[in-house]
Amino acid sequence: MVAGIIGATGYAGAELVRLLSGHPEVDSLVLSSVSYEGERIENIYPNFIGKAEGPLLKAGEVISASDVVFAALPHAVGEPYAASCMERKIHFIDFSADFRFGDDEQTYNAWYGKSFKFPELHKKSIYGLPELNRQKMKEAAAKGPVIIGNPGCYPTCASLGIMPALVKGLTGRVFNPYRRHTERCGPIIIDAASGASGGGREPSRSFHYSECADSVSPYKVASHRHTPEIARNLDVMAAAANEPSPQIIFTPHLVPMIRGILSTIYIPLSEKWRVTGEYSGKVRLPSEEIEAKTGEIREMYIDFYKNEPFIHILPKEVTASTNRVRCSNYCDISVHIDINGAALIIVAAIDNMVKGAAGQAVQNMNILFGFNETAGLEAIPMLF
Repeated sequence: MVAGIIGATGYAGAELVRLLSGHPEVDSLVLSSVSYEGERIENIYPNFIGKAEGPLLKAGEVISASDVVFAALPHAVGEPYAASCMERKIHFIDFSADFRFGDDEQTYNAWYGKSFKFPELHKKSIYGLPELNRQKMKEAAAKGPVIIGNPGCYPTCASLGIMPALVKGLTGRVFNPYRRHTERCGPIIIDAASGASGGGREPSRSFHYSECADSVSPYKVASHRHTPEIARNLDVMAAAANEPSPQIIFTPHLVPMIRGILSTIYIPLSEKWRVTGEYSGKVRLPSEEIEAKTGEIREMYIDFYKNEPFIHILPKEVTASTNRVRCSNYCDISVHIDINGAALIIVAAIDNMVKGAAGQAVQNMNILFGFNETAGLEAIPMLF
């Protein structure tokens, strides 16, 4: 099989080259880059010498020569390429936000300031979070070419951490005084941190070493574009479980590391799952009941993800950390209940360049073609 990559010299595109060059079902790669057209990929990334070599072609040449096309491009650029792939009847996997919202142009326009150029394509697209839409992808691929909107990195991490709690009805409900006779879950608070590679290869002041080293900084507070994507995912999960849609509060942070996303997620527990416990004055005492309830929920998470090859629910006393998923397609999740017994605390970790981008795209390709879903993604995470 020939895999094509448009935008092969950005961080996500180069990571995709790395993964696909060792994929057992991929015979060759054809690559494109507007910035480096005519040059050779191994001259830009010398780590590819002897493994993934070749010239950087025009995007049209890549599409003509490929059995599947990945687009690691900025937002609002990939639609024409998607249209060309549909005409050629080959799958198209897009890394941008263009196909993450289905045919909801209003939300896309509100957050990205762009309109759809090919509205009919969006009705055919599928949001590519395998743990949520695997069966939908399989059924669509059996009928013809598919457009996959590869999820964002923050939404991937947060959605995987929240999904079991939401689907299994663990989330608490709060009455909304401004909308009579309505209830909503939450708010679910997502406090997330990402390495600098999430900002892409193009330099900017905020990602300059002297600006971000030795510092942790929140950014795009209350305005990050991944907020509606997370909300949309949780709405889909809630609807499937016949649960109210949750409110979310999402705050991203830039931390001085290259790779990784760590999401600490606070989920109000329903009355059934809350723990009352005992107090000494105003101080909460350690509670065996909290320990037991935490273990029960941890087992629920384990059962929920038992057939998911890339989800690890960590044992008691082990907390998720980015260093244990580095350069891998795994998502590590640890389960906790706060000392007051009222909130579930989920800590989820992924590599933003792999499970948060290129690795998830390869996983989606494997699903579309009926390959072993773990093909090309079996590497054990790098601890250091």
